Amino acid sequence: MIEKGAPIAEAKGKLGVLLVGMGAVTTTFIAGVEAIRKGLASPIGSLTQMGTIRLGKRTEGRSPLIRDFVPLADLKDLVFGTWDIFEENAYDAALHAGVLEKELLVQIKPQMSKIKPMPAVFDQEYVKRLAGTHIKKGKTKMDMAEQLMDDIVEFKKKNRCSRMVMVWCASTEVFIKPHPVHKTLASFEKAMRENHKAITPSMIYAYAALKSGIGFANGAPNLTVDIPAIIELAEKENLPICGKDFKTGQTLMKTIVAPGLKARLLGLHGWFSTNILGNRDGEVLEDPGSFKTKEESKLSVLEYILQPKVYPELYSDFSHLVRINYYPPRGDNKEGWDNIDIFGWLGYPMQIKIDFLCRDSILAAPIVLDLALFMDLAQRTGMRGIQEWLSFYFKSPMCAENLYPEHDLFIQLMKLKNTLRHLRGEELITHLGLEYYD
Repeated sequence: MIEKGAPIAEAKGKLGVLLVGMGAVTTTFIAGVEAIRKGLASPIGSLTQMGTIRLGKRTEGRSPLIRDFVPLADLKDLVFGTWDIFEENAYDAALHAGVLEKELLVQIKPQMSKIKPMPAVFDQEYVKRLAGTHIKKGKTKMDMAEQLMDDIVEFKKKNRCSRMVMVWCASTEVFIKPHPVHKTLASFEKAMRENHKAITPSMIYAYAALKSGIGFANGAPNLTVDIPAIIELAEKENLPICGKDFKTGQTLMKTIVAPGLKARLLGLHGWFSTNILGNRDGEVLEDPGSFKTKEESKLSVLEYILQPKVYPELYSDFSHLVRINYYPPRGDNKEGWDNIDIFGWLGYPMQIKIDFLCRDSILAAPIVLDLALFMDLAQRTGMRGIQEWLSFYFKSPMCAENLYPEHDLFIQLMKLKNTLRHLRGEELITHLGLEYYD
């Protein structure tokens, strides 16, 4: 455990942000940072840029911006590198994604056009609905990892980066269960050399990042870093890892509403969720294997928040269904529709209906920014292994073995801010409040 007030290395020099996949999320994130740097927009949705943190008693009036409280990298020091299965540069990829208006993109075209993806590690067995042409070739999966490590060395040298982080922003892979080859680093590396099918492309990226001295954040519901071998490697290399699956749209709503139902002890008969999505993510999730991975991520939220074993009369027998429908005309503007059947005093039934007309990548982009900056902070602090304090950003947050993951958004935010207070030697906030009435 990192000691209270432990020294944190300064955020000197350039921070390389390496992004796997250059689809809607990555291009929206990069374009957003470029627009913010030019004064064309504000970093709305970013805790690191707009969030404050209360310090000490309420009567002290100390609530600095988080970016003034902890030494985060400045946006002007970020440099972007990407891998993708298509060759188009960030500007063309952003136009293709269709999230941002052309009028904005034209103003940052010079910066966006310079960002060209490196050939990706890709295997269609793991993402059935996509066929890439800009891909690496190698005899073994270890060969692929070594090619990624070469890319990282070259990128760092070319861009004169002092530090780097990697974030997976690519498509959802098919569902796979933990395999015996995932149990130790030695068995994992042996499986890579033998091209074992249990080693997915995302795992190859995570391995390459950690072997290169770079922390890894997983923005998709893939297994990726949530296996003993990668956790072992992260701890061995003294590097942070976190995941999985960016918490946007519908699941964000669940982690806001469900804690409220439990707080008021309102019962739940059923929660039906359906999504309409038309971007590349929606197309990928048309494949049953990829949908299974996403479904597992989405379904776990309510069970952990509502705790049916603790509150059997209220939550032991509710129905929870999730559907995702690919509808091309909708593009990135996802619609998440929820029908919630609840019951209250004396068992009387009630309903809540939520229709969230959201923009998937607009919600995900500030998450990518915050994760990149917080992961860099963790690296400079010497925080290694699973970063549970970053659960705030994920649908299926990682946690230590034998623990259940915390899904309540408000508890997650408390955990994140208390971690920052701990790092800076401040007292943790409990909200007890009795001290004001002594």
